[in-house]
Amino acid sequence: MIRFRRTATAAAALAFTATATVVLGFAGPASAHVTVNPKEATQGGYARVAFRVPNESDTASTTKLEVVLPENAPVGSVSTMPVPGWTVTTEKRKVDPPIEVHGSPLTEAVSKITWTATGDAGIKPGQFQEFPVSMGPLPKVDSMIFKTLQTYSDGNISRWIDEPVPGGAEPEKPAPVLTLAAAAAPSASASASAAPSAAAGATNDDEGNGLAVGLGVAGLVAGLAGLVLGGLAFARTRREPVAKS
Repeated sequence: MIRFRRTATAAAALAFTATATVVLGFAGPASAHVTVNPKEATQGGYARVAFRVPNESDTASTTKLEVVLPENAPVGSVSTMPVPGWTVTTEKRKVDPPIEVHGSPLTEAVSKITWTATGDAGIKPGQFQEFPVSMGPLPKVDSMIFKTLQTYSDGNISRWIDEPVPGGAEPEKPAPVLTLAAAAAPSASASASAAPSAAAGATNDDEGNGLAVGLGVAGLVAGLAGLVLGGLAFARTRREPVAKS
């Protein structure tokens, strides 16, 4: 009986180890691709995002990153933050129709951003690096797909260019995706709630004014009544005969 329990326990442990190996074995590579963070922004606004680049190689360093901006979603303003040890260049393309930024039409937009490591600044094995970018106004589309090339010091290139398939599994080399949500419209309920509040305020003011007027009238009546009573008392005193001693 004891031997049976030990055998069952060993079998369960072996099954758990095998399952964990399979799960982690698939999860590891899938989580090591280039991503954009945060993953969501708002249409029409500006966003500060960072392209997060992990190094997948065990022997080589990442020395170049090329990010291609989507042609169907041009952005009028794109600026980069300095990354120590890396140089950055941008390429532009013509856009038609022009993009309107702060009331001014722009006929060109950034099409590609390239970061290149200098000296020994490459991303070493087991490390990652972020490359911040500010961009906007963001286009009115559901998402922006940034096809990316990651070059290693040994000449190998990881091509993160696969577009997501709605309802499908994650591609082998997925491109970074920034999801864009529609800007929130002014809430009608807020306006509706403001109107009753104003009406309630007006009602309260009217009630307060009416109460003040009523109290004033009551005070006036009371004063007049006091004068009348005082007059009557004075008249009675005048009519009463004075007792003689």
